[in-house]
Amino acid sequence: MVQQVPENINFPAEEEKILQFWSEFNCFQECLTQSKHKPKFTFYDGPPFATGLPHYGHILAGTIKDIVTRYAHQSGFHVDRRFGWDCHGLPVEYEIDKTLGIRGPEDVAKMGIVEYNNQCRAIVMRYSTEWKSTVTRLGRWIDFDNDYKTLYPQFMESVWWVFKQLYDKGLVYRGVKVMPFSTACNTPLSNFESHQNYKDVQDPSVFITFPLEEDENVSLVAWTTTPWTLPSNLALCVNPEMQYVKIKDVTRGKLLILMEARLLALYKVETDYEILERFPGSYLKGKKYRPLFDYFVQLKENGAFTVLADSYVREEEGTGVVHQAPYFGADDYRVCMDFNIIQKDSPPVCPVDASGCFTAEVTDFMGQYVKDADKNIIRTLKERGRLLIASTLTHSYPFCWRSDTPLIYKAVPSWFVRVEHMVDQLLQNNDLCYWVPEFVREKRFGNWLKDARDWAVSRNRYWGTPIPLWVSDDFEEVVCIGSVAELEELTGAKVSDLHRESIDHLTIPSHCGKGVLRRISEVFDCWFESGSMPYAQVHYPFENKREFDDAFPADFIAEGIDQTRGWFYTLLVLATALFGQPPFRNVIVNGLVLASDGQKMSKRKKNYPDPLSIIHKYGADALRLYLINSPVVRAENLRFKEEGVRDVLKDVLLPWYNAYRFFIQNVLRLQKEEEMEFIYNENTARESANVTDRWVLSCMQSLVGFFETEMAAYRLYTVVPRLVKFVDVLTNWYVRMNRRRLKGENGVEDCVTALETLFSVLLSLCRLMAPYTPFLTELMYQNLKLLIDPVSVQDKDTQSIHYLMLPHVREELIDKSTESAVSRMQSVIELGRVIRDRRTIPIKYPLKEIVVIHQDPEALHEIRSLEKYIIEELNVREVTLSTDKNKYGIRLRAEPDHMVLGKRLKGAFRAVMAAIKQLSSEELECFQESGTIVVEGHELHEEDIRLMYTFDQKTGGTTQYEAHSDAQCNLVPTDEITVYYKAKSEGKYLNNVIESHMEFIFATIKAPLKPYPVPVSDKIIIQEEMQLKGSALEITLTRGSSLPGPVCAYVNLNIYANGSEQGGVLLLENPKGDNRLDVLKLKSIITSIFGVRNSELAVLHGAVEIQNQTDLLSISGKTLRVAAGSAPAVVDGPSTALCRYINLQLLNAGPQECVKGTVGTLLLENPPGQNGLTHQGLLYEAAKVFGLRSRKLKLFLNETQTHEITEEIPMKALNMKTVYVSVLPTTADF
Repeated sequence: MVQQVPENINFPAEEEKILQFWSEFNCFQECLTQSKHKPKFTFYDGPPFATGLPHYGHILAGTIKDIVTRYAHQSGFHVDRRFGWDCHGLPVEYEIDKTLGIRGPEDVAKMGIVEYNNQCRAIVMRYSTEWKSTVTRLGRWIDFDNDYKTLYPQFMESVWWVFKQLYDKGLVYRGVKVMPFSTACNTPLSNFESHQNYKDVQDPSVFITFPLEEDENVSLVAWTTTPWTLPSNLALCVNPEMQYVKIKDVTRGKLLILMEARLLALYKVETDYEILERFPGSYLKGKKYRPLFDYFVQLKENGAFTVLADSYVREEEGTGVVHQAPYFGADDYRVCMDFNIIQKDSPPVCPVDASGCFTAEVTDFMGQYVKDADKNIIRTLKERGRLLIASTLTHSYPFCWRSDTPLIYKAVPSWFVRVEHMVDQLLQNNDLCYWVPEFVREKRFGNWLKDARDWAVSRNRYWGTPIPLWVSDDFEEVVCIGSVAELEELTGAKVSDLHRESIDHLTIPSHCGKGVLRRISEVFDCWFESGSMPYAQVHYPFENKREFDDAFPADFIAEGIDQTRGWFYTLLVLATALFGQPPFRNVIVNGLVLASDGQKMSKRKKNYPDPLSIIHKYGADALRLYLINSPVVRAENLRFKEEGVRDVLKDVLLPWYNAYRFFIQNVLRLQKEEEMEFIYNENTARESANVTDRWVLSCMQSLVGFFETEMAAYRLYTVVPRLVKFVDVLTNWYVRMNRRRLKGENGVEDCVTALETLFSVLLSLCRLMAPYTPFLTELMYQNLKLLIDPVSVQDKDTQSIHYLMLPHVREELIDKSTESAVSRMQSVIELGRVIRDRRTIPIKYPLKEIVVIHQDPEALHEIRSLEKYIIEELNVREVTLSTDKNKYGIRLRAEPDHMVLGKRLKGAFRAVMAAIKQLSSEELECFQESGTIVVEGHELHEEDIRLMYTFDQKTGGTTQYEAHSDAQCNLVPTDEITVYYKAKSEGKYLNNVIESHMEFIFATIKAPLKPYPVPVSDKIIIQEEMQLKGSALEITLTRGSSLPGPVCAYVNLNIYANGSEQGGVLLLENPKGDNRLDVLKLKSIITSIFGVRNSELAVLHGAVEIQNQTDLLSISGKTLRVAAGSAPAVVDGPSTALCRYINLQLLNAGPQECVKGTVGTLLLENPPGQNGLTHQGLLYEAAKVFGLRSRKLKLFLNETQTHEITEEIPMKALNMKTVYVSVLPTTADF
């Protein structure tokens, strides 16, 4: 018998009961058993590390995966869902090093690899219990018992097989690559790892002279912050297109060559030097110079110690002459390789060992740690007369995130997989994959693939899958092992484990007379392992070969957008190399989940609620639905807000539950009062004559059809809003309008018909929502299924709703005309409620009449057919319908489309806008018919003007009417707008009401509300004037915030010194939240930028001089007066930044990769009209803000990266815009 439903529900507690039910009946395994012989739907689960706890990013991706795989199962497929674990690599080693105090390879050597790897193995699954608990509590059905781990010997053997296939195809080679290198750990790091730990440090800043061989009295000047690289100098590089000068240094009497744009780097005033010649950089190409040291002088015959030319040399720093140490800089390496200064097969000029100490080649500094040697190198250069200037520079520098020691960039012999040759094939295979959202395939991932470089797959580590290469001492003989059996055959040893401690000692006899071959020491980059998971998880090809071949590629995968540079990429590279096809057919890419303030979620900052606390408070269903019904499913970012989860529970789950509860109540009432048992059989259910029954059944079937189409296209972001909307349709419309019927007040037969309708809709909704809210749907179903006639059940097992197949569309129930009629009725009722609210007339007070005016008689006919519902819902006595708008004083009025016309008409827009607003109703009616109208000499069309109905203010009595024009601004809830208002009323009544309820209004409209005037720079969306309680209210909506201003705190400066006045801007932080200035730094920068040298500098805010302890952030946006001497009178400063500026938004470098924040500001000039940035300067400064000076960037005007900022775009056109910064990939990422 159906059970009574309690009035109050504790969602988390009920979910715990459902978990017990699933566990007791082993529901997940049962659904796998039921579908065993059905067609397969292949899903790959990307492996997380279990050395940390799951966060919202994992929860989001897991929820998407669970929804799609549940949907696939309930669509008639068999879906294996195996959890996977990434067990190798630096994250594990880092935890061990912290725990055991290991500082470097020497400590590992003392401990021994056996013990070290045993320690790693012991913590690999440290948080596996917590992971399993959290994932299970979220309602995700996935197999933990049959999981895969990258440390399993079978998995590692398949990784070997993958590598052997690549090796046999000639895709593996040994080469040298300049990579971030940890001298404490003796290992290269990926670029991703190198950006996890930046610090502000002081480094040397030295200018060095390089005398030309043709005239040793003339020297090129180069600048560096790494003097330790100077002993390895092999060339100099200039920009061939830039202007260079030969000057005479007046003070030193030296003849020097440098870029003209960089003279200010050496000289503060022009009188310190005299320009003797000007010439392009190309003039210097090929000139010989005298080396600094003689350690590698023998390379001169190969072309060393020559001036080279390349466009990477920029005018924003240094001297425009860059010293080249090819084995310590990626660009140096590339340029020297291009000019044959070095060759791939030549011995590297890399006199620094793995611990960062100079080797014997550098006789003067042998054994010295490079950073310690800086001062000795500078002293030596000074003694030899090669040092021009020496100072220090504070800048951000990368540190090893394991040892917290400075990284260096160093040429490292590595094993590479060739990728560059198959870029076209990668792009072709990418086109075969279906991406949601699509722009990720074309832009984010496609752009990454276009720049793909050969992949360095080797790492000098211990805990990982060993690279199966056995080599001779001279590397001329190489044997690649592809299986355990092959290794056993060649070594004669029995092998049970493949980690280093088990196989490093094994040798293979040489077939070329080279003694024995030994395994290389490196292990695989852990991304190679995760990229191999499709094959390794099933031990392919050693087992399950046929099953794998039949199920490859995967039907579906899903991960975060950061995996475009990670797992998505490695999957595609390996599948393309192995089989020439993509590894997956469909992929959903989610965005990042940020803290509510838009910053990265940080345990240290505690800026987000613990996921389990949210689940325990609101339930997993509420969290799942909140995440999926958000921009994050469209690969955008989500600012996580706890109140959002609460609102889902309050606005969706609770009303839905109450509708279900109301149904059960009336089923039990029917049994008790009428002694009639309610049993539902879809085949024998009554055909209802009630229009709302037909309507809600039609809406449900339309929803089922939409669900089928959109879920098949993996567009979860379109499905969830429709499901949520239907909950509103069901609870706030159908149940509300049929309460009396459902309670039996219209007779038993009509009651049963209504109950059958409501049951059908509730059950169908549960089946559609089951993948999204698995707990609540199971809860309802366990009671609802007791009312189903067993004869009508098609599914073999109905114990759980998750065993049921999804419903199919019943076309015979779809009635679009009824849906249209009810939709019109809803519009009337909603407008009537708005009118009551505006007039503060409660619904309990009956009104005599509501007048509905519409041009279409058919629409009025539809409304008339539903008149009784309007009368009941609005509590009116009569509904009057009319097509005669003139009778009621209704007139047409027009509003221009500001965005369309403003862009097209430019300067003429204001005049045209004013004329449009003056058009008469008659003129607009003609326009309505013809579709064109000429205004102020400009022909306008339907897309240029919005028409709306209003009441003629001249006819009087307008207070009894309200006009509804369905004004559409094409806005979505996530759009940022600002609302400006101007109220005209006696005694400022309306102004007082607005001001006193400002917080409430802001909470309701979710946008800033500001009084007129509207700033000229704002982009107007719509402007309207209305009458409200006898007062005129003018409203203007603008796009974005009301004049954004720099995102970073700033001050304007009025500087009075040296008998002149100038203005400027100083940023008080950059990026936002970092590098904040105090008063002393402020004065120092003023002196530097504006050339104010007076030591008696006074900085005033108003009439008050700011003190050293002043918090500058508290006066952000204000104007400060800077005086050297007597201060002028106080004047009001501007409220906006004096200089042109742009705001920066970092797109694809996660906060763990960039040094500081992800939002910053750049001044395009400072002072106004001076020191303007070029396009190259913009790239350089943007990189500098985010601590990404070692990376190449692209800048875009939009977040989807379709509008790149090129050199053709003038800087002034960027003023006050947000520029999106995209970090280009480097091979060091892999």
